[in-house]
Amino acid sequence: MHIQQTDDYERLVPFFIENELEFSEEDEVPTDIVACYAAEFPDDKTHRLAGAAVLALREGEYICDGIATDERARGAGLGAALLDTLIEKVRSLGGASIFLVARAPGFFAKHGFVPVPRASAPNFFECFTCPQYGVSCHPEVMRLDIGA
Repeated sequence: MHIQQTDDYERLVPFFIENELEFSEEDEVPTDIVACYAAEFPDDKTHRLAGAAVLALREGEYICDGIATDERARGAGLGAALLDTLIEKVRSLGGASIFLVARAPGFFAKHGFVPVPRASAPNFFECFTCPQYGVSCHPEVMRLDIGA
């Protein structure tokens, strides 16, 4: 599957929600979208998304503001390719690190991300104020330091 940059952020939001990422229409912290990426199923004439990712900037830090793959595309390396695309974009912009909130921390750990303790994590993720945080949802804030 071919990953392409897209300006159609609004198309990605329903895809993220369908793939169980939480999205709020009202971010508590201002977010600047840096780049959006999408991959479609190659043989699907309806242009159905197979995967998508969003890179954003919050409080001066690069964040993965969403990354997901359709269930039928999992296990084929698309998630890793999307993540690599975000990392390369941050590197090209001179960024030193990228943060994310991981619902699947094992996946991100395989790609070099390390957990950031809540006490020392930047407080720009809505997870910390969500009533489900630590009750029915146990995400990890993670960071990847990007080499020059």
